[in-house]
Amino acid sequence: MRRLAGLLVVPLLLLSTAACGDDKASDSASSEGNPAITAGAKFGEKPTLAKGEGDPPKELKTEVISEGDGAKLKNGDAIQVNYLGQAWDSTKPFDNSFDKGQPFDLTLGAGMVIQGWDKGLVGQKVGSRVQLVIPPELGYGEQGQGDIKPNATLVFVVDVVKATQVPKSAKGTPVAQDNIDLPKVGTNTDGKAPTVTFPKGNPPKKLVSNYILESDGDVIKETDSIVVNYEAYLWKGAKKFDSTYDTGKTATFPLAQITVKGLKSGLVGKKVGSRVLLVIPPDQAFGNEAQQTIPANSTLVWSVDILTKM
Repeated sequence: MRRLAGLLVVPLLLLSTAACGDDKASDSASSEGNPAITAGAKFGEKPTLAKGEGDPPKELKTEVISEGDGAKLKNGDAIQVNYLGQAWDSTKPFDNSFDKGQPFDLTLGAGMVIQGWDKGLVGQKVGSRVQLVIPPELGYGEQGQGDIKPNATLVFVVDVVKATQVPKSAKGTPVAQDNIDLPKVGTNTDGKAPTVTFPKGNPPKKLVSNYILESDGDVIKETDSIVVNYEAYLWKGAKKFDSTYDTGKTATFPLAQITVKGLKSGLVGKKVGSRVLLVIPPDQAFGNEAQQTIPANSTLVWSVDILTKM
């Protein structure tokens, strides 16, 4: 079963794997032989990195440029970071979030980014600026990606902006599922995938967005990024085409970048901590174009646990 994240969200970042001090950092930060930050050394400033000198290290190196006073990051945390990345032997960044005006959202340890990030950020404190020097085997390896050459050692400056602990399940008040023409979704809260039982008959023509478990959390806005678990099915044949439960990794949806209209419309306005049934007609899904294992003109059915928002 292939994850569809690349079809759901506008790709903005190169990081995906489709692939100690204080705030008085100097304008030439880095004391461990890593490429120096020659400008913009303070947390929140867009840094400028010098070219690496000599041969790069063979192992992952993590240097704290300035240490924050927040909680330490753990695998499974939903985090927001700003970053700039360039190759060891270059002075030109290949990607950065500072110019985009919004932090990058990810779930740490979920395989959403290159391994060097997942390994290097664990244990760092919120509010810290960290420099990562990532060997090829923890980056893009022999294949490279985009402007990144094969076997490139990568250097990142990462500002840890925020972290949120992600619960294992939605929780809330069960809502009656009285419509016999709609799928029925389980109400378990043990972190395991809920059952989805399909009715006989044709799917609805309009978008359905119903609470299964209604929490009292914050109402989701279109500008939010949310962390979710989900099961996703085709109405026809009740065939599952995607699941975060099967991979054991949550997904992060920056809602402003969601390209599937019904998915965005069905989640905006719902409450954090809830479980939601979405039935998305073709004109609000992928229309008359087939996508991977999704045939053209398919009605999609999603059970979504909205675990937290960033």
